[in-house]
Amino acid sequence: MAQLDDELLQDAADDARTVAYIQGHLPQELQGRFTEEQLYYILDTVVEYYAESGVLEAEPDEDGYVNIDIEEAAAYVAKQAKRDGIGDLDPADLAFILEAEADCNLPQE
Repeated sequence: MAQLDDELLQDAADDARTVAYIQGHLPQELQGRFTEEQLYYILDTVVEYYAESGVLEAEPDEDGYVNIDIEEAAAYVAKQAKRDGIGDLDPADLAFILEAEADCNLPQE
């Protein structure tokens, strides 16, 4: 059980780091537009999108990357957010968040 607790704590720490990264890397006009709660929701929903769309099973290219259609993912998140009562989020704004999330998770060189 301790291992599961450690994994949950690590996941929470990773999510907090990602949210902080996103908040610091959004364009000026989007700064403060999204609450922390909305950002956590967006992170959870994009993972849901990755699972449902087959992105997680996709074969990486020769450089080890999987091509993700950010616009399609943003449209999915916007649709889910509206359905779940999170808000009427603009897919164009969400694309910036998803790009920042992807950048945050790139390996550090």
